Amino acid sequence: MPVLSYEGPKLTKEQKEKLIKEMTEAAARVIPDIPEQAYYFFVREYEDENVGVGGMPLRDYIKSVREMGSGR
Repeated sequence: MPVLSYEGPKLTKEQKEKLIKEMTEAAARVIPDIPEQAYYFFVREYEDENVGVGGMPLRDYIKSVREMGSGR
């Protein structure tokens, strides 16, 4: 029972479906002895305020990165 997982910010239903499908397909290509049907995939999502990057809440970090990219 191989396990794949995602831990991060909340995703839409469509994003989850695509992530699960494509990561499972990729793992099965890399390890052809294990069929896609054998993989388990777990999604653990976190609210923005429960994630920190670079010493600040995720929402503030994303805002600062966007501001740097726009030259502000």
